Amino acid sequence: MIKDSQYGGVPQGQEGLILQRGGDELVLEKAIDRLSFHSTAVPSVDWLAHVGLEVASLTAVGTPKLGSRPQSPDPAHLWEATVAPAALEATLATLRHQAMVTFASHVYHLSQDPETLVYLRDQLTVQFGPEVSADLRGDILAPWGLVARSPIRGLSQAYLCQVTAASPLNPLKLANALIALPDVLLAEANVIITQRPYYRPQDDLYGQQWYLYNNGGSDVSPLAHIDIERAWDLTRGDRATVIAVTDDAMDLHHPDFQGLGKIVAPQDLYGQDFVPLPELASDNHGTAVAGVATAEENGSGVVGVAPGCALMPIRTTGFLDDESVEAMFHWAVDQGAAVICCSWGAGAINFPLSLRQRAALSYAATAGREGKGCVIVFAAGNFNRPLNATIAEKQWPDNAVSGPTRWVNGFGIHPDVIAVSACTSLAKKAVYSNWGAEVFLAAPSNNGLPAIWLKKTGFVQTPPKVTAALRGKGVVTTDRTGSEGYATGNFTAGFGGTSSAAPVVAGVVGLMLSANPQLTLAAVKDILRQTADKIVDGDPDPQLGLRYGTYEHNGHSYWFGHGKVNAYAAVKAAHDRIQPPPASARSLTQTQSEALALPDRKAGDFSPFISTIAIPDPGTVATIAVTVDLNHGFLGDLELWLLPPQGQAILLQPRTLGRKTQLQTTYTADTTPVLQLGQGRSAQGSWQLQVIDRAPGHGGSLQSWQLTLGLV
Repeated sequence: MIKDSQYGGVPQGQEGLILQRGGDELVLEKAIDRLSFHSTAVPSVDWLAHVGLEVASLTAVGTPKLGSRPQSPDPAHLWEATVAPAALEATLATLRHQAMVTFASHVYHLSQDPETLVYLRDQLTVQFGPEVSADLRGDILAPWGLVARSPIRGLSQAYLCQVTAASPLNPLKLANALIALPDVLLAEANVIITQRPYYRPQDDLYGQQWYLYNNGGSDVSPLAHIDIERAWDLTRGDRATVIAVTDDAMDLHHPDFQGLGKIVAPQDLYGQDFVPLPELASDNHGTAVAGVATAEENGSGVVGVAPGCALMPIRTTGFLDDESVEAMFHWAVDQGAAVICCSWGAGAINFPLSLRQRAALSYAATAGREGKGCVIVFAAGNFNRPLNATIAEKQWPDNAVSGPTRWVNGFGIHPDVIAVSACTSLAKKAVYSNWGAEVFLAAPSNNGLPAIWLKKTGFVQTPPKVTAALRGKGVVTTDRTGSEGYATGNFTAGFGGTSSAAPVVAGVVGLMLSANPQLTLAAVKDILRQTADKIVDGDPDPQLGLRYGTYEHNGHSYWFGHGKVNAYAAVKAAHDRIQPPPASARSLTQTQSEALALPDRKAGDFSPFISTIAIPDPGTVATIAVTVDLNHGFLGDLELWLLPPQGQAILLQPRTLGRKTQLQTTYTADTTPVLQLGQGRSAQGSWQLQVIDRAPGHGGSLQSWQLTLGLV
C-alpha cells in the first residue's frame, strides 16, 4: 500500500496531477472527455465497439484522423479516444483489461494553459545518486513495477524505465513517489506535447532575396542584410559541413536540392523510414526552412545562405515526447551533422524541458563533431512574448489565457542553444518576434502579427490587437514543387517568422565551419557574439508598448540578442582563428602506385574501394597533403574520403565534379579546410583512401595516390 508520505512534498490529493519537469513542477488537470492508450496493433472504432466501448473519435496522437495513414507513425502506437464524460472512467477500466492494450491513461492539460494537451507514455526517466549500483537500482525500481531499459546519453546515472503491468500507480504518481526516495535525484514521466511550427505563410510575393544583400530601396534598409556576398568570397560552404534541418518534411525533388552530394543521411521519424518527403497538405514548412539555409547555387531559383553545404533532412514525429526529441538529435549527431536547425517549438505556453530532452541537447552540444559540439539553432517564436518570464495577460479569445502567465520556451532557453529572434527589412524588430534575456542573435525575416497555435482554435493572434501598419518585406525561399505548398510554383515569397530567421543563422554557421572546421561550439558562439551588427530600434513595440531595442552595458538587447548576424564578419573571424600548424620538424611522403580498378557498382551498393598506406612513424601530424590521380567515366558519381588511423573520416571530394573524367589534384588544408581535423594526432597506423561510387553506369581506376605528412 502506498502511503501519502511517500510522495514527499507533493500535496495530498495532487500526487497524480503534478508533472515533474526539468526541476519544475507543472500542475495538470484531467481532460473530462478523452483518454489515451498504447496498443500492440492498430485499433479501430469497430474494434472498440466490439469490446463494448463507444467512442466519438479515434486518433493517432500527433497525426491526422485515423485513415489518412495505414498506421500511426508513433512506434509506441499511442492513440487518443474522445468519449462522453460520464463514460470516461468505465471506458478506461475496460481498455485496461484488453490484451492488445498495454497502457491506458487519462489525458491532461496544463492548469494555466488548458489548450495544451498532455499525453502520458508508459515510461519514466529516473536519475539515481552517484553511488547507486546496478543491484541497488533494481531493488529501488522493483516495488514500483519498473524495469530499467537503457541508460540515457549525456545524463549520468539516468535510465529510461518501463512501466509494467505490476506497476501499482500511473507514471505521474510513480515519478512523485520515486523523487522522494533518498537514492533518487530526479524522476519524470515521459509525456507527449504536440510540436508546432512557428510560421503561418503570408500571400505577399517578393522578387528578391534582400536579406542576403541589398543596397536599400522601398521598405528595405541597407542595414537589414547579412553581407553574404563578401562572406561567399571566402567560402560558399563545403559538402563536408552538414546542416541538419529538423522539420515537418522536405521536398527533396526540388531543383534547388539537386546538387551532387547535397542530401546526407535523410531520416523520416514520422513515417519510420528514410524518405522524409511531404505527404500531407500541410507539409510545407520544412522545404521553405531548408531552402533559406542550403538551397543550391544552380543558376536559377533561390540561393541559400550556405549553398555549398550538405543538407541532412530530418522529418520529426510532430510531437515532443522524450523519445522523439532524442531520436532527432541523436540521429543528427551520429550521422555527422555540424549544425542542427530547429524552426519549431512546443504547442504550449509553459514548456520546460524534461531531463531527457535537456540531456539530448547537451549531448549534441558536447559529443557532436567529435567533442567540438554541434551548433544548435532554435527559432525564438512568433507570439511577441518572453522566452522565460511572467507577464499579465488579458483580452484573449474565450479568455483562454488570463492574469499573470509564465511563458517558458524550454528549447530556446537551453544554455547550449542559439535562440534567434527576427528583425525586418527595415532593420527593426519584427512585431511577432519573441524576446528576452535568452535571445542570442537576431536575423532578418518578414514582419507580421503575433500569433500562437491553440488546440481549440488553431492559430489565433495574441492580444492586444495590433493596429499599426506592419512594414517589411517577406523572405523568398524554396516551396514544394508544382501546385502544392505555400504558393503555385517552386518558390514562395511569403515565408517569414523566426522560422526563417533561424536557418539564416544556421547557414552562416555552416559557412563558418566550412572555413574553419576546428571551431568548437563555444568559439562559434563567441564569434557570433563579437561580430553581430548592433542594430537599434528605439520605437515602442506596437502591441505591448515595450522598449527593448537598445543594448545594455554587456552588449545585449532583449529584442536582438547580441545583434543581427553578419555573415561576412563571422566567416572572416572564423577563418582568422585557424590555428597555424606547428612548424614541421620533418616531412614524410608515401605513395601507393599500384592501380586500383573501380568497376561499376550495382545500384544501392555503396561499399568503398579502399587503398591503404601504412605509416610507421609515431610523430604528431602537423600538416596533411593528399595527391590523387584517378580516372572515371563520370566523376560526379564519386566521393573520396581519407580515413586517418585516429579520429573521424575526412571528406576530401564530394560529388561535385560532374561530367569530368580525369582527377589529378592535391588536397591540402588551404584548399580543403576539413583536413585540419586530422592534425594533432599520431601519424602511426594505416591511412586509407576510400572511393565510394554513389551511382551506377560508369567505372574507372585509381592510378595512384600520395600522402605527405608534416610531422613534429
